[in-house]
Amino acid sequence: MIDLKQATHGSIAAHNLEGARLHGWARFWRTPTQSAAAAALLDQELLTAQFCGDTSAFDRMETLANELLRVDPEAAETWMVLAQVASATHRFGDARAALARGEALGALPESVEGLSLAIDQATGTDMERLLSRRRERAVRTGLWDELVPLGALLGDLGEFDAAEQTFLRALREYGEISPFALAWACFELGVLWGERRTEPCAERAAQWYRVALHYLPCYVKARVHLAEILLAEGQTNEAERLLRAVLSSSDPEVHWRLSEVAEATEDPAGAETFMTAARSGFESLLERHLLAFADHGAEFYLSGGADPARAFELALLNFSNRQTTRAYNLVLRAARSAGQPDFHTRLRLNPAGM
Repeated sequence: MIDLKQATHGSIAAHNLEGARLHGWARFWRTPTQSAAAAALLDQELLTAQFCGDTSAFDRMETLANELLRVDPEAAETWMVLAQVASATHRFGDARAALARGEALGALPESVEGLSLAIDQATGTDMERLLSRRRERAVRTGLWDELVPLGALLGDLGEFDAAEQTFLRALREYGEISPFALAWACFELGVLWGERRTEPCAERAAQWYRVALHYLPCYVKARVHLAEILLAEGQTNEAERLLRAVLSSSDPEVHWRLSEVAEATEDPAGAETFMTAARSGFESLLERHLLAFADHGAEFYLSGGADPARAFELALLNFSNRQTTRAYNLVLRAARSAGQPDFHTRLRLNPAGM
């Protein structure tokens, strides 16, 4: 039994986020040099991308960063925004360079440290040292939002029980009423049970995805992950209901999974229509933000997209950009699918040259 905390209704919170985002842009264009307004706007776009499946948020973030660079290139805050946007789009080399520039111009040390840790975690850099720093920062700051990335890191390192306890602690200690934070922690628990553990439990994963959706019905990624579980269990009607509710989102995974629903219900025309839309959506994203979606694109082309060569190309690019365990496993799967049986040996002998 999960003890649900009180929070603002997810639909209201999503509506408020959209209103604040639109107001933020109007304010930004009037006074683009107000760093606090730009930082708040970036946070709103990051939430929109993470929870609402609005991939155009990445384009707007790039616009924000470029405009700040044009009007206020010597401000530390400008370079911190550039670093955050580069990190969000997985341009980690650019992110580190912008972060160093921001630090040199006097950015707040706490902000620099937080983003540096996020980049190291995303790229799998010195994980044991990173874990020590994450733990120390969580204790030192006492901030709730330090616990979720700590839990994710513990999961990546195979400390699954510790990861679960960290996420549960985050849920217990959260003292605000925003559903976004609660949904995020629940989603991470779903991923932990469904994908990270050596012995996954689809039932537990589905339970947590449902709680995430209780808090935030618009949470596209939670709907997609839950729909995958339901499809595997033959519950096609509920999977379709979950996905169709967010069909207007620009996340191509929604169309991809709806294609699988159509295939499972013996609707070949529908399956082809949704698959075409998914392929078009992925290619559009890869054209605009290649590194950000290389891993998702590789997963797609390994499965319904049915293009092993394209999958291997994207997985190799992703691994070159971020040498994490998941990136490593993905590129090995893609290599096997693409008929590259000796790739594992070549990778082991020369990991930097791949």
